[in-house]
Amino acid sequence: MKLVGLMSGTSLDGIDAALLEIGGSTASGVSAPWELLAFVTVPHAEGRRERLRAAAEDRLTTSALCRLHVELGHWLADGVEAVCRRAGVAPGALEAVGSHGQTVWHDPPVGGGEGASLQIGSAAVLAERTGAPIVSDFRARDLAAGGEGAPLVPFADRFLFSAPDRRRALQNLGGMANVTLLPPLGSDEAILAFDTGPGVVLLDAAARMATAGRLSCDEDGRLAAMGAVDGRLLEALLGTPFLDRPPPRSTGRELFGTPLVARLARERELVEGLPEEGWPDLLATLTAFTARTVGDAYRRWVVPRGVDEVFLTGGGAHNPALVRALGAELGTLPVRPGRELGMDPDAREAAAFAVLAWAHLRGEPANVPAATGARGPRVLGSFTPRAGS
Repeated sequence: MKLVGLMSGTSLDGIDAALLEIGGSTASGVSAPWELLAFVTVPHAEGRRERLRAAAEDRLTTSALCRLHVELGHWLADGVEAVCRRAGVAPGALEAVGSHGQTVWHDPPVGGGEGASLQIGSAAVLAERTGAPIVSDFRARDLAAGGEGAPLVPFADRFLFSAPDRRRALQNLGGMANVTLLPPLGSDEAILAFDTGPGVVLLDAAARMATAGRLSCDEDGRLAAMGAVDGRLLEALLGTPFLDRPPPRSTGRELFGTPLVARLARERELVEGLPEEGWPDLLATLTAFTARTVGDAYRRWVVPRGVDEVFLTGGGAHNPALVRALGAELGTLPVRPGRELGMDPDAREAAAFAVLAWAHLRGEPANVPAATGARGPRVLGSFTPRAGS
């Protein structure tokens, strides 16, 4: 089967599209033959990025959100067409497209309540544009079964990246940060996976404010490297109750996002557009905070399970200041670039949604209840037939 996976993440960099060919009919997440045929990222123009950010920060009217849902369907179709062009494959020849869409709100269940999560990006528009069947809305079924609706990549991580003789931790540093601890290939041990906390979302927000939008991220960690960590602020941030919650757990911009950075900037009387006036100290502190949340999560829940090596993926893996801080937090654990997994690490999450679409077509449950907290295994996603069906 040839399938495309689509991902537009919380970092809002662009639409990632991965084209996978998957062979065989192996059951229950055990690896079948696969090949990444092509991967592309279609960057979001700043105007699009700002509209998506406004949606994720609850700043759009209902009518504007509705229109964005339709337009994002077209942008996602652009991603499918781009990756198919690169591979020389007609979109209509795909077995399916697995589209995560764009999360605009994620409200996990707390205290026994029911969670809710909304991803936009019209599957109907995507089907009409590409001529391919679409599998979308992957989080809803797990949430309905009492889960967090996240993380969803562990099933695909086990399928794609398990090693026969070692325990691998895959640490994603996207907008949010999450870890998947993979037992050795063939083991019946449950996967451990959860959100550790913020990834680059706080750093991106601070860099945008510091430069009045000239930068969308702290490139190479340069601003953070100019500053000093504020120990008092770091300890206050580490007191965030979410960080003490044991897995399963997930989070989003609702807790770690632009409003938090804006509040911290006001408290420190920082002026937007003056990057050298106090902003480097804030960025250094937020970088230390991000690394510390990962390190604390490993010390509490990952290291006790046993881990042989750590692989870094996501946009934060390109930030030297964050990578250095994370290496110090993880001590003697070998920390390796994600490319050593045998796939472009930036393709990991898009590839995961191709695998999740493959599982949906086979009627195979693809949530991991031990990771999400759902009542049991569930087939994920909703199916939209190809145009003309």
